[in-house]
Order: sequence, then structure tokens, then C-alpha cells
Amino acid sequence: MNFKYTAIALTLMGTLTACGGSGSDDSSTPDPVVPETGFSFAATEMVTNLTNDVIVAGYADLAAQGDALLLATQALVNSTSQADLTAAQEAWKAARKPWEQGESHIFGPVDSLSIDPHLDSWPLNTTDLQTQLDNNTGFDAETIKSWNDDVQGFHTMEYLLFGDGVADNNKSISDLTTAEREYVIALAEVFRDYAKQLDDAWQISHNPQDANALPYADLLTSPGSDNNTVYSSELAVIEELINGMIGIVDEVGNGKIADPFGDSLANADTSKVESQYSWNSLTDFADNIQGVRNVYHGEFTGSADKQGIIDFVAAADSTLSVRISSEIDDAILKIQAIAGNDDMPFRQAILDEAGRTRVETAVTALTTLQTSLESDVIPLLSEWNPQ
Repeated sequence: MNFKYTAIALTLMGTLTACGGSGSDDSSTPDPVVPETGFSFAATEMVTNLTNDVIVAGYADLAAQGDALLLATQALVNSTSQADLTAAQEAWKAARKPWEQGESHIFGPVDSLSIDPHLDSWPLNTTDLQTQLDNNTGFDAETIKSWNDDVQGFHTMEYLLFGDGVADNNKSISDLTTAEREYVIALAEVFRDYAKQLDDAWQISHNPQDANALPYADLLTSPGSDNNTVYSSELAVIEELINGMIGIVDEVGNGKIADPFGDSLANADTSKVESQYSWNSLTDFADNIQGVRNVYHGEFTGSADKQGIIDFVAAADSTLSVRISSEIDDAILKIQAIAGNDDMPFRQAILDEAGRTRVETAVTALTTLQTSLESDVIPLLSEWNPQ
């Protein structure tokens, strides 16, 4: 922690030290000046950048990927080409990436409009899914939106496109039934609609039922304004952002990984592995922490340098800011390393002794990062002197 002392305070402290305590009760003696502590940082540029160049840009990408996913699934309607199914699978993965990275800031419209459960409910209800396939034809998006969340969204499309994922994730186009094709196309349309609604909520209006509602981006960038009932200050915005980072680190380590991992090999449960049908689980987890990295650094990897939470932390403690960055990168690398040399999917790694050791190493890295964010970064909020 860096401490700031004003020139007046330093002069007074020097004078008091030289004179010692006189014990005089002379009423003309001024009270000692209490030194200012904490650190200063002008946060407006950082908040604006994180809002526009990370969060809004990420949701705009998700909406664009939703359009591409719909087109890729529509190509399956009468196709006998394995390449068309592969293209749809890749489109699913491409849409998954901005969603998983966006879980580092899963607040605002994604929550208030219930878009998260609509798009990403897990586990999938395969029994009800099969019932829908057996009893319906000519699936349409509006009907599906009225169904339970556990038979729509990412994982329903995943199951239909990739198969059950037990032996492999390479479904044959010949195994894709007419009903499955119709269902996945309608699901992709639902996905496209919700992704666009989320993008619009950040850029046009965060509440479709209120004509005067601001874009959610404006609420982050104008805290304390008269018509902002969500954020009273930049402090509240920064706290939201840091807590979002902590939340997804906790979820990955203590939920997405820990739940299926179990307390022993005998108690490992592959049915709890998210994105198991596509074997995309480790990519999901790494993208979750990549999302933390995006918020921390204020830009997507490879983009021009912009302000992020790292600059806020560096204003208080430059050594801490570098350490957190290193811990984020280490967690990503440790998650990716779970696959080992033979590119083992997560659902298999938790059933393998060597794989489980690699999983434990990744969880340790996530725990280290979470502890640093909670114990070292969150306290900085109370030490900050806004500019």
C-alpha cells in the first residue's frame, strides 16, 4: 500500500519532531494535521473502457455469433454433408466463447431479463428433450421460448449437434434425424433472439417495458446521475466489476470443476460436467478465466492497451497488480494443462489418477487467485480516494 502525505503535513510532522512535546496549553497552538492515507486514481476512463470495449463489445460479438450459428444450423435442414454438421458444431463453439468470457461480468440485464437461464441452464433434461423430439414436429422459436429452460439454450443444441459425448464428440450427419434438425434450427433462432436482446439491453434500453430506461452501459458510465437508480458512485461500479471477477473464479473452481470431481475417484460424477457432449469443458473453464483477464487488463488479448482493473490496483500497489496478473495467467494455463499430453477431455480426466492430479493443481491456482482478489484487491476499495 502506498501512503500519501501532503507537504503541509510533512512540514508539521518535522516541526513537531524537532520541538518534542512541550506540554503547553497555549490555545494558539494549531491541532496537528492528520496525514491523508490511501491512494488516488481517476477511474472514469477505466470504467468507460471496460463498459464499451470489454462488456458491450463482448455482447455485440455474442449477438453476431448468434446470427452465424442460426445460418450454420439452417444449412443442416436437408444436408447429407458431414462438413455442414462440422460447420454448425464450430459455430456453436464460436458462440460459446464470448458467452463464457462474459461470465466474468454476469450482472445487469443478463440477470434481470433472465437471459442466463434461458441460454445456459445446466444440467440438460435429456428425458424431456427426447419427449419433445418424439411428440413434436415443425418446431418454432416462439413455442420453444415457453418451454422449460432445461430443454433449450446452449446445451440442448450441444447435445443435438455433438451427440452424448460418452465415446466421442463426432456425431455423424447420418445420425441427425429430421426432428433433431428442425429442433436445433429453432433453438438457434431462440438463441439469436436472446443474444440480440442482451446486446440491445446494453446499447439501447436495459428494460424493454420502460420507454425511458437507459442503455445499461450508460448506467455504468454515469453513476450518481439523477436518473441512475442502480449505481450511486464509481466506487459501486468498480465493486461490481471486481465481485464479478471473484464470482466466476469461485464458480469455476468450487462448482464447475469441484462438483463433478468429487472427493475421490470413486465419487467422481461425469453427469455433472458442463459442456460434456462437445468435450468443450476445459475451453469453457479457460474462457471463464480469460474473461477475468479481459476485465483485469481492460482489453481482449491482442487488442490495444487500455485501462482495466490492473490500473486501479497498480495505483495502490504496483507489485500486487503484477502478481494478480500472473495468477490469472497461471490459472488459465493450469486449466488447459488438465488435458495432458493426450488432449484428454475433462469428463475423462476426472476418472484418471494422473488427470485428477492435474485437476487439483488447477484448483489450487484458482484458489490462490480467488484469495488474492478477496483479501488483497477488495480492501483497496476502502482505501481509494476518488479523483
